[in-house]
Amino acid sequence: MIPALLLLGLSALVAPAVSYSCYGDISALQAPRISCTPVRSSDCGYALVRRTAEADLVRLRRYEIPIKRVARNLCLDPALIGALISQESRVGLLLDNGWDQGRHKYGLMQISRQQLQPYGLWDSEEHINQCSSILVLSINEVRARHPTWTWDRQLRGGICTYHAKMGNVRVYEEDPCSTYSNYVNSVIGRAQYFKRHGF
Repeated sequence: MIPALLLLGLSALVAPAVSYSCYGDISALQAPRISCTPVRSSDCGYALVRRTAEADLVRLRRYEIPIKRVARNLCLDPALIGALISQESRVGLLLDNGWDQGRHKYGLMQISRQQLQPYGLWDSEEHINQCSSILVLSINEVRARHPTWTWDRQLRGGICTYHAKMGNVRVYEEDPCSTYSNYVNSVIGRAQYFKRHGF
């Protein structure tokens, strides 16, 4: 009996990538479509998102433990948190001492300093938790406003609302994705890639 319990505990430690999201399975979403202009047709869309995610994965591994801890506490998919970090800051690559070029947004997940006081250092677990909590609030706001929407549409709407909030933009549209569809598709594409690679 004791060895069986010990084995169960060890398997939980070895396989932390098991999904525990309260907001649906990101890998079950349809492959996102990302629009391209004819001029950049060979270097844009989903192919570019995949290449970017592949490059970001190396830097993202550094934050894997805090991402998974925050994800478990908030009942989020860790791949989604990783995707927002990749989308917003290229996992810190685009930042100067934690700030964007205009010094308006801060941290891996780019919180607007006009909106909220950032918690912790720009690449800390505190920062990841603060921004991921904003994502959870955004998804729940969309769920409350649109209870008849499917889970995937609510999730997409939550990602759009998160983006609008981080940019300090008020969201009045019936469907917030009408403005930010490429952003959301890029986040979903990255999340699906990270999910396939252990997040």
